[in-house]
Amino acid sequence: MKVQLKYPSGAEVGMRDACVRNVAAVSLWTVALIVLLPGLILQSYGAHLSTALALQAVVVTHTGVTLTRVLTATTVRLVALGFWVFAYIWLGLAPLAMLATDTYPWAYRAGEGTALMAVAVIELGLLAHTAGTAFAARRERSLAARPEVTSPGVVERLLSRRLAPWRLIALCGLALVLAVLLIPAQPGGLGAYFTSRQALREAGAMDNAQDAFVMALRNWSLSVPAFWALLGLLHVPRLRGGDRLLRGVRRLLLPLLLALNVVVNNPVSKPRFWAGTVLLTLLFTVPRLCRPRAFRAVAATLMTAVLLVFPYSDYFRYSDREQIAVVSLAEQFTTNGDYDAFQQVQTGIDYAREKGFSPQSALGPPLFLVPRSMWPDKPEDTGITLAQYAGYDFLNLSAPLWIESYLWAGPPAVAVVFFLLGAAGRRMDDVRHRLRDRPGTLAALLVPAFAFYQMVFLRGSLLGIVGPLMLLMTVPLLITTPTARASRFRSAAMPAAPTRHASIPGTGGPS
Repeated sequence: MKVQLKYPSGAEVGMRDACVRNVAAVSLWTVALIVLLPGLILQSYGAHLSTALALQAVVVTHTGVTLTRVLTATTVRLVALGFWVFAYIWLGLAPLAMLATDTYPWAYRAGEGTALMAVAVIELGLLAHTAGTAFAARRERSLAARPEVTSPGVVERLLSRRLAPWRLIALCGLALVLAVLLIPAQPGGLGAYFTSRQALREAGAMDNAQDAFVMALRNWSLSVPAFWALLGLLHVPRLRGGDRLLRGVRRLLLPLLLALNVVVNNPVSKPRFWAGTVLLTLLFTVPRLCRPRAFRAVAATLMTAVLLVFPYSDYFRYSDREQIAVVSLAEQFTTNGDYDAFQQVQTGIDYAREKGFSPQSALGPPLFLVPRSMWPDKPEDTGITLAQYAGYDFLNLSAPLWIESYLWAGPPAVAVVFFLLGAAGRRMDDVRHRLRDRPGTLAALLVPAFAFYQMVFLRGSLLGIVGPLMLLMTVPLLITTPTARASRFRSAAMPAAPTRHASIPGTGGPS
């Protein structure tokens, strides 16, 4: 008698896992995100009923349900977590508080029709993102269900690149050389990095030989390589021919890179979103914390910190620090300029109604390196443009991706941009999950970094963040090498044996 063993296909495993969720966790998160938090906000000051407020309740429900699915899923989806945390808080709860109380962080006021249109544009982007995610997930299941061997796609080939130890060591050396050259040249020296962002900016402005672009380039050319050098050292794989020399070099460089990151990537002198990206990436690249149960616990802590700690974490932004006053969530959302995303969407809709759409503005972010002397009509920063339109003196405002894409070509542009973003995010999460047993790959390192810097990308404006984003995405390509092409069938069904890390004796790691 022949016994035939039947192994479940990727599609069957995905369908089975999708059904295995903790009912208690789903219930608790649903009640907390869709009932308790919105109810707490609406109860604080009462609610001014309007059509826009009713539609905003749909946005809160949509974001709350999807975030619950991410937080209770049986697989870790970091890119989805970053997107839906931002959508739920900045475009779900915050607009709910603003519409309910008719109170906004800035002075500009739009009409009720504009407010309704702003909610509709936001929900359109969320629906398009959900559709893109579903499309990518369905395509992944269909490919996994095919019996024949298929070659990996571009995203999988890119994310399967592995750290090259000696390229990484070269980056570490470059980061330390830049630190030796640039930190003493910074007006105020080392101490300027532990004062405030305002003091660091003003100290740089005192040097008339530097313009704003050069200052930003210098700061980010220190921060991003230092971050990737530290992250790479923590996860560099062992060499096949022996790694005694590599372990010795790593043991020497690790404390230096850790100290350098404390200087150039601390929350005192760097934006909170960037400091948070560094910390969360280091956290979520720890293999044990990327298991579903640990992920859910850490994600719950993250949600709590974003809601309760983030509003007060700008304490070091200015040199003249005021005493921290603890206020309600509703008051934070309606008075703190950090949550101006919804108001900026309203301002942008009024701006488009008066000025029209500008498709050529879409060229600004990808061509940000082109100087204005060569491109006189180069698009301006959208956040600054909207601040000037509203008549503000303070120009450092956000421009969420929703209004950026809307100003290019209206609702169709919003739908296309967010459909592609949803599909790309789901694809990155799927590839990272499939390669989770292969340490030292870009899937294990770059996906978490993008997942959390994505919140800066969503908040905007694009022209202001595209430089750091380009460095964040390109530096790891320089310290990795392609792996031999493997089939999707083999990578999904027959994972490679884990690669041991080059560890330091006495730290508890492999030796």
